[in-house]
Amino acid sequence: MSQENVEVVRAGFQAWNAGDMDAVREMHDPSVIARTLEGWPEPGPFVGRDAVMRQFARVRAAWDTDAIEPIGDFLDAGDRVIVRVFFHDLGIGPEANLEFTIVYTVRERRIFFIEYFWDHAEALEAAGLSE
Repeated sequence: MSQENVEVVRAGFQAWNAGDMDAVREMHDPSVIARTLEGWPEPGPFVGRDAVMRQFARVRAAWDTDAIEPIGDFLDAGDRVIVRVFFHDLGIGPEANLEFTIVYTVRERRIFFIEYFWDHAEALEAAGLSE
């Protein structure tokens, strides 16, 4: 089951990078919750698929390019998948070169909970792992 969770998250990255937001939407549970990065302009949390998709739309609208590149492997942690990412974009404001870690909780082949962390070790700890 946990390898299936990795594949769900991997497919989500592929859909995001392809701009297929309908597919991204379908990968999220209707009750999904997303907690943003500390200090992010829109503090969240975002509750429900519609709210999460609106936040995703705001992020996409703010940048000229918005591919998210995984750094290393997708880490399998049972019902959680941990992904360290690099986000480079030119947008309305200054150029963004961001590195952060996302912890996804997957239930029944849908993303149920998303947590973003600036600190990779903190993300691993939140998922019950350590570096």
